Amino acid sequence: MSAVKTAEVKAAAVNAAAVRTEHTSPDTLLRVDDLGVEIAGEQGITRAVKSLALAIAHGRTFALVGESGCGKSITALALLRLLPDAGRIAQGRIALEGEDLNGLSERAMRRVRGGRIGIIFQEPSTSLNPVLRVGDQIIETIVTHTPLRGAAAREKAIGWLQRVGIPEPGRRIDDYPFQFSGGQKQRVMIAIALAAEPALLIADEPTTALDVTVQAQVLDLLADIQRELGMGILLITHDLAVVRNVAHDVALMRAGEIVETAPAEQFFAAPRHAYARELFDAIPTYAKRGQPLSVQGKARGGATPPAVAADTAPVLSVRGLKVHYPIRKGLLRRTVDHVRAVDGLDFDLRAGETLALLGESGCGKTTTGRALLRLLDGAARIEGRAALDGRDLLGASGHALREMRRAVQIVFQDPYASLDPRMRVGDILEEGMAALRPEWKAADRAARAARLLDRVGLPADAATRWPHEFSGGQRQRIAIARALAVEPRVLVLDEPTSALDVSVQAQILDLLRDLQADTGIAYLFITHNFGVVEYLADRIAVMDGGRIVETGSADAVLHAPQSDIARRLLAAVPRLVFG
Repeated sequence: MSAVKTAEVKAAAVNAAAVRTEHTSPDTLLRVDDLGVEIAGEQGITRAVKSLALAIAHGRTFALVGESGCGKSITALALLRLLPDAGRIAQGRIALEGEDLNGLSERAMRRVRGGRIGIIFQEPSTSLNPVLRVGDQIIETIVTHTPLRGAAAREKAIGWLQRVGIPEPGRRIDDYPFQFSGGQKQRVMIAIALAAEPALLIADEPTTALDVTVQAQVLDLLADIQRELGMGILLITHDLAVVRNVAHDVALMRAGEIVETAPAEQFFAAPRHAYARELFDAIPTYAKRGQPLSVQGKARGGATPPAVAADTAPVLSVRGLKVHYPIRKGLLRRTVDHVRAVDGLDFDLRAGETLALLGESGCGKTTTGRALLRLLDGAARIEGRAALDGRDLLGASGHALREMRRAVQIVFQDPYASLDPRMRVGDILEEGMAALRPEWKAADRAARAARLLDRVGLPADAATRWPHEFSGGQRQRIAIARALAVEPRVLVLDEPTSALDVSVQAQILDLLRDLQADTGIAYLFITHNFGVVEYLADRIAVMDGGRIVETGSADAVLHAPQSDIARRLLAAVPRLVFG
């Protein structure tokens, strides 16, 4: 047996002993022993979780980390007995404060879900009921699991919206999910999960959609409530900086198994498993600019995009862009005012350049990207000028508009909502090519789809599978492949790595760098992930209240910010310090 293998076997034994020791503690809130989960698919039975064991104490945060598709979210669903129809718990015991949850009736489990165990799902757009006001969804939890009713329940719901940072909660409680930004929808999900003050909170990527300032507020909020209630938290995340700052214990998961368990300080100071060290190396930072991040990228060597001269003609030029949403009231729904989501934007984007659009949730970043793609026509009043290689982008129609859409593509923040669940992945990629590249033959389209899926790190059979068969991070890779399929000149990336763990994020960032070096594609990168910005961006534009308040080179904005909002955002960034 090799020295490396021997070390990993010893580490596994130490981890098992640590878990057994935790299980003997009288303060244990949740105890999981030998959990196995199987998923039935077209290719047979897959063991998604294998002999998993963990223990969470009252008042402690237990972080479960690992790459996309390793079984983290399936574990969370198994704890609540919410597995999909094709999944089943094959073995093991799940005990909450000593009570075996697997032995409860479905009626009894409904009292556990939301009452004793709350959960924040990874994708708020698909978790919130689109036809119910957000207040009704919070109140439902309060009425089901607490004695509060009527006005008292509504007042409690307003209080939760305020605590999670929703402005004007007394008014917004009557709004529908579509009226909130991605980050705001995640905050609503957090309010629902905490409304009944559960003993255990399962937080599945709770800060994925949040900008750094709101992320800091939410993490502080969870910490406050944890201290107040003695609540245990199972934190499922790929953000190792968040784990470093909030977790007491860490378990590293890979291919359905926990390969290392340790107190957080020990895990970050001296990780035992080689996979942990690989994850640390994949974290993007300013110091790693120009270097490949992933194992695959380091093996290839990668290409560095050439520097873009400041006097190069822009491929995309935006002047005075305004996007105003109508506010309608009364029986006839007359427009009485407008929400000024974007209120006069000016910027240029050059071929081969990455411009990062930064700002807090709701500042207008995503609206800007959607307006440029002509996805808000008819839904908002759009003014100003946007020129693509000198041609009018906002006024184009017919054949000219089709040409524009081929040249400008977008990767959305929520990959599940943007992929047609009734189409196989290969058909999803080929659909765009058939519409926007009709000169390509069917065989060429299929071959290109296969090459793209391979390049973004998906398995060889991905083209024949359905979107629901993939994890959140894998679906985002499908969305990136689809956007790249028609060879655009400009790619709008709306939080493209927010659903990805650090190892997959590293592969995507290496891919984006290589593509930019090979093709000169320009990126408008909409994000709140400062690590990605530090690593990838050439220039940064900071938005606040629908306007750009600061713009400059990445070096200038990151190291000498001039605006209050930029300084506030940078101060809120969780930093990962090893050792």
